[in-house]
Amino acid sequence: MSGVLHKAELYTKKNSYVFCHLCAHGCRITPGARGLCAVRENRDGMLHSLVYGQVAAEKADPVEKKPLYHYKPGSRTWSIATRGCNFRCRHCQNYSLSQVQVKEGTEGHYRAPEDVVAMAQAAVCGSISYTYSEPTVFFEFMKDCARLAKEVGLDNLMVSNGYMERAACQQIAPLLDAANIDIKAFSDGFYENVCGARLGPVLDTVRVLHELGVWLEITTLIIPGLNDSENELKKLAQFLVGISPDIPWHLSAFHPAFKLTCVPTTPVETLLRGRAIGLAEGLRYVYLGNVHHLGVADTQCPVCRKTVASRSRSQVNITGIRHGKCAHCATIIAGKWN
Repeated sequence: MSGVLHKAELYTKKNSYVFCHLCAHGCRITPGARGLCAVRENRDGMLHSLVYGQVAAEKADPVEKKPLYHYKPGSRTWSIATRGCNFRCRHCQNYSLSQVQVKEGTEGHYRAPEDVVAMAQAAVCGSISYTYSEPTVFFEFMKDCARLAKEVGLDNLMVSNGYMERAACQQIAPLLDAANIDIKAFSDGFYENVCGARLGPVLDTVRVLHELGVWLEITTLIIPGLNDSENELKKLAQFLVGISPDIPWHLSAFHPAFKLTCVPTTPVETLLRGRAIGLAEGLRYVYLGNVHHLGVADTQCPVCRKTVASRSRSQVNITGIRHGKCAHCATIIAGKWN
């Protein structure tokens, strides 16, 4: 059973075919067929979204869970997602939500953009996060929600794989306050074999969003034997430093999931090595996620090295930031602070 039809944006048509320009796959979609994401369908030569308003997950989260450590820490964000994704990651942790098959339904609980904004306000959240699955595939719904959110003073946060085309980035960026982009590895081989995608478009999205003034943080899930070499981590860190050394980099531990169950959990030592590489290459803020190791989620001043924010299980204690500066040496701590 198909979802509710809503006219899609960012496509062209030739005869009865449509060419989707939302993400870097650039799907050529025949009549009656769907794109790789399985939630955008060609109906009579027009592209439609099947997931507009079809919210499949919604809840209030600490903003730290996105993860966003340098954007209004301690605040609550209303998180929403529809089904669907434009990646086919073998290790997907939300596969029941993201990995829609073409013949499957795409329905959730229908929410108009006004409903989403009202629910965020009722939950006393300061922002709406487009997250969990892949917000690129519910682009039109995200954009309409984000526009209404701005009108009532709510922020907009996006957690994405970054596989957007430039035109999509340019449309959504003015509505976004912050984004966490998942750079899954720094090799085309990984993206092709593990995700069914390419690295280049993700890096382009990071560049474009930064140029357009969106606060960025980056997440990389470290998978033993697949993306954990010193050379690869060094190149990824160098790429980020080339954009801005102030971009926070979150390194997370892999746990066997979905179709990638033969690979062991990431050792803490590997994450610590990645953190050391990031700092050595010039990044000022490198964090370790989903591991319990003293201090690896804390923010330190990049100059005096004093701890200015401590974190534990999505709880944050701001102890040394005053008006965006280190309370000890007055160095600017990059981010958007309350």
